[in-house]
Amino acid sequence: MKKILVLYTGGTVGMDYTDNGLAVMPGLFHSQIRSLAPIAGVELDLIEYTDLIDSSDINLSHWVKIINDISNHYNEYDGFVVVHGTDTMAYTASMLAFALYGLKKPVILTGAQLPLVHRRSDGWGNLIDAIYSAMQDGLYEVAIAFNHKLFRGCRAQKVSTNRFLGFDSVDEEPLAEFGIDISWYKKRMLKAPKDAFTPIIPKLIKVLDLSFRPGYTTDFIADTILNTDAQAIVLQTYGSGTIPIHNQHLVDALTSATKRGVLIVSVTQVIEGRISNTYTNSKLSKLGIISGCDMTPEAALAKLWVLLSSDMSENIIRESIRKSLVGELTEDY
Repeated sequence: MKKILVLYTGGTVGMDYTDNGLAVMPGLFHSQIRSLAPIAGVELDLIEYTDLIDSSDINLSHWVKIINDISNHYNEYDGFVVVHGTDTMAYTASMLAFALYGLKKPVILTGAQLPLVHRRSDGWGNLIDAIYSAMQDGLYEVAIAFNHKLFRGCRAQKVSTNRFLGFDSVDEEPLAEFGIDISWYKKRMLKAPKDAFTPIIPKLIKVLDLSFRPGYTTDFIADTILNTDAQAIVLQTYGSGTIPIHNQHLVDALTSATKRGVLIVSVTQVIEGRISNTYTNSKLSKLGIISGCDMTPEAALAKLWVLLSSDMSENIIRESIRKSLVGELTEDY
């Protein structure tokens, strides 16, 4: 008999319709999930958070609570399901992927585009798929179960607000597909880590996420970088990593920041693809900027946050950014 712990943090799946729109309702998710027919071979326990939130309200304290709840119950359960709002689910999945260092059990996030109280809710299927994934032997990572697919958590992004295809992972194939039969793609799954399970609790780290746009935004980014006390910056660049390299104010700002120890990681704004040095305007290493390869902005943000929360030296952190730690990027060979 498998034992699975479900952590309900809030989100659309457990909301109800009110005069002011959809809102979280304490106890509603619990009453809904109790109506599920028992699943053979699994025992479910539920922790419903007292401070249920719309996931747009997610912050460091919520992440720390989820990490601590998984850590404190790690030896009691075979897997975990985190029920979460979709808007920031990819950020939380990435944070958990890096923070739950040495994870040797499935941690599956899921939610819904329509609440369970809606007759056409996708939440029922997502929950069942998440539970089956949390029961899976040989799955040693954080993943998102959504719309009949299982995605690596630190590779997934929210791609739609009005389709049941809420998430996708264009640079990495799914770990499983849920049809009449379940297809588990075990060769795509991470191998069991050699190190012991030793979670890293994220600290209050200042990480900026800045995205280039033509026009005034470029000078705004330069001014922000010159004046920030952030420890790291995720820089969402154009295409394969290009920036307006002929804007001297911007170049001076970036150079000044990297010289004073700010870690700047370049990731592409484009959903599919990776950073390269194909173009003159993409040769950013000379400015001290680190290539994020094909990491999503969500993964880059979480990776920097967790690495800076660890006891690693700056040199080790710089090396680690370029490496695949939990399947978050495709390394250059």
